[in-house]
Amino acid sequence: MLNLKSPGQYSAGGAKPPRLPGDKTHSHAAYIQIRDRIQQRLLAELNPSVTRSDTAEVRRVTERLFNDTLAELGLPLSRLERNDIFDAVMADILGLGPLEVLLNDDSITEVLVNGPDHVFIERSGKLEECDVKFRDNDDVMRIVERIVAPLGRRVDESSPMVDARLPDGSRVNVIIPPLSLVGPSISIRKFPKHALTPDELIKKGAFTPGIGEFMRACVKARLNIVVSGGTGTGKTTVLNALSSYIPEGERILTIEDAAELRLQQRHVVRLEARPANVEGKGHISIRQLVINALRMRPDRIVVGEVRGGEALDMLQAMNTGHDGSLTTVHSNNAGYVASCGNDGVDGRHGSTAKGDS
Repeated sequence: MLNLKSPGQYSAGGAKPPRLPGDKTHSHAAYIQIRDRIQQRLLAELNPSVTRSDTAEVRRVTERLFNDTLAELGLPLSRLERNDIFDAVMADILGLGPLEVLLNDDSITEVLVNGPDHVFIERSGKLEECDVKFRDNDDVMRIVERIVAPLGRRVDESSPMVDARLPDGSRVNVIIPPLSLVGPSISIRKFPKHALTPDELIKKGAFTPGIGEFMRACVKARLNIVVSGGTGTGKTTVLNALSSYIPEGERILTIEDAAELRLQQRHVVRLEARPANVEGKGHISIRQLVINALRMRPDRIVVGEVRGGEALDMLQAMNTGHDGSLTTVHSNNAGYVASCGNDGVDGRHGSTAKGDS
């Protein structure tokens, strides 16, 4: 078992942060006026057959309306300010609004929205508040809908919490009123653009070369591995790295709440849990997927995180002919996890190793 303790080890650093929307020289009020007018005219003039996915057509029409609107308002803007406002308008129409510039900044590892007026970011392991703001709660909810709708998920007063993911795999959690008293809250944990390899983790100090070789041998020998650690310590990052040691030719099943793992092997079946629909039906838990996976002839089972009843099913799978499986669990102490596993299942196979990250 590999225990992770130090947060912020895997954040990208060194890049100069770009200007945030609130840092721009144009006034926020002017931007809101331009954006609202363009959006109204866009709805009126854009061909109904054109969808949001038709980026080129939407951009062409938006650019024309943008130039017309600036001429009508007579705003004295520099070329840089015009480009900044146009990019912000396009992000509002096609992307995730004011969050777009934060998500495009590789030096930012987490984006935290506490209602419309307070947005925080994590950079190099440190939290800081930025000047990004939303107009109101409805503006935040509009972005939330853009995140969850493509995944077939929903969030409303009857179901005020949801886990989701962005197209790049970044993890998203949303909780809204009445449970959140500050307005809609969005927590985004960004993933690096490429999964870190074991060698890169060694260079960053997550592993020593000796631990890296030891974990390679454990995976090759089909020992079961549980990566433990607290929130934000890089459990999924390490799990991705360890999976790179799995030989080609093996059938791998991944099971997650929200798909984040990025295995490089060809024979991978990805399974994702599903929340209940509007009628409260159709919920598929990780535990159900683990049980079903046992019938799918897996050589390896990789579970993104076990936290409930599926933990026992996973331990049983590890000890009943499915050696070489990998998973993560929330814990500050690897020995405690091992003792819990021994209490739950008479485990005879596995590897327990502590490693500071």
